[in-house]
Amino acid sequence: MYDYRRGESILGAFLLGGIVGAVLGLLFAPRSGKENREFIAEKAKDYWGEGMEFYETGREKVSEVYETGREKVSGVYETGKEKATETAEELRVKIDAARDRLREQVETVSVQAKDKVVEYAPVAKETVHKVGEAVKSGVETAEIKAEDLLDKVVEKAAVKNPEPELDLPE
Repeated sequence: MYDYRRGESILGAFLLGGIVGAVLGLLFAPRSGKENREFIAEKAKDYWGEGMEFYETGREKVSEVYETGREKVSGVYETGKEKATETAEELRVKIDAARDRLREQVETVSVQAKDKVVEYAPVAKETVHKVGEAVKSGVETAEIKAEDLLDKVVEKAAVKNPEPELDLPE
C-alpha cells in the first residue's frame, strides 16, 4: 500500500539538508560578516517574495477548486431537487389515479349490492312468509295433538277412577 506521507518526509529531509548546507556555507564563506548579513537579507527578501508568490498561487488554486466544487455541488443539488419534484409529482398523479379507481370500484360494488338487495328482497320476504306459515301450522298441529293427548289422559283417568256418585239432597 502506498504511504502518501512518504513524500512529505523526503521533502522535509531535503529542505532540512538544504538549510543546514546553506548555514554551513555561510559560516565558512570567505566574506565578511557585513557582506554575509547583506547577502542573507537579500536572499531572505527573494525567498519571501517567492513564498508570497507561492502563497498567492496556492490561494488562487484553492479558490478555483472551491468555486468548481461549489458549482458542481450546486448543480447536483439542483438536479436532485428537480428529480425529487418530478418523482413527487409522478407519485401524486399515481395516488390520485388509484384513489379515483378505488372510488369507482366502491360505487360499482355499492350499486351491485343495492341491486342484489332489491333482487332478493321479494324472495326473502316470501321465504319468511312461508316459514311463518309453517311455524303457525306446526303450532296448530301441536295444539291439536296436545288437546287429543289431554283428552286421552282424562278418559284413561276416568276409566280407572270413576267419579263417585254423590247423593245430594234434592
